[in-house]
Amino acid sequence: MTPVDAEPYSFDLDPAHAALLIIDMQRDFLEPGGFGEMLGNDVSQLRRAIEPNRRLLEAWRAADLLVIHTREGHRPDLADLPLAKKERGRGDKTIGDRGPLGRILVRGEPGHDIISELYPRAGEPVIDKPGKGAFFATDLHAILDIRAIRQLVVTGVTTEVCVNTTVREANDRGFDCLVIEDCVASYFPEFQAAGLDMIKAQGGIFGWVAHSADVIRAIGRR
Repeated sequence: MTPVDAEPYSFDLDPAHAALLIIDMQRDFLEPGGFGEMLGNDVSQLRRAIEPNRRLLEAWRAADLLVIHTREGHRPDLADLPLAKKERGRGDKTIGDRGPLGRILVRGEPGHDIISELYPRAGEPVIDKPGKGAFFATDLHAILDIRAIRQLVVTGVTTEVCVNTTVREANDRGFDCLVIEDCVASYFPEFQAAGLDMIKAQGGIFGWVAHSADVIRAIGRR
């Protein structure tokens, strides 16, 4: 075990049984012209997490540890898209419609793919998920069990939605989650703060929160 300075108290990282889980760092959410911007959001709020993620990913790969990426999106025929999800928000464009980066949140379209700065390497599993949580309707749990993973170092977007949902799902399944505060982001600063506070509240009800520099130092000491 390697201690990592974290809140609400130190996290004992077990690198042999830990995976870096990078959630939804997709062009549709982080790039101009993507779905996030089409909804009226400032994508620069999310893009500030790219460089910390890049540094952590580089160190994690250098330590030869498991990296898993996720993408939120739907089948081209939209058979897995609930009507309530498509209609919610009442925007001019919704999931499945054509936008500047192709059909919005549709698998195989340019906007659905992961940004170039964090693009998966060969052998790094990519989880395509139809919902907010990475465990819903995916094989993530099976992959983690096969690899004997018990800890998740969680990064990505957005903090209050897909990150929080995945951490809560993982908590119910018995995984310990360490959320990296400078590697997660929200379009809304107040939601970023609240999302992190909820994870570490009440003695770590859903997990721990740490800074990427402390994780990088920890895996460098192993």
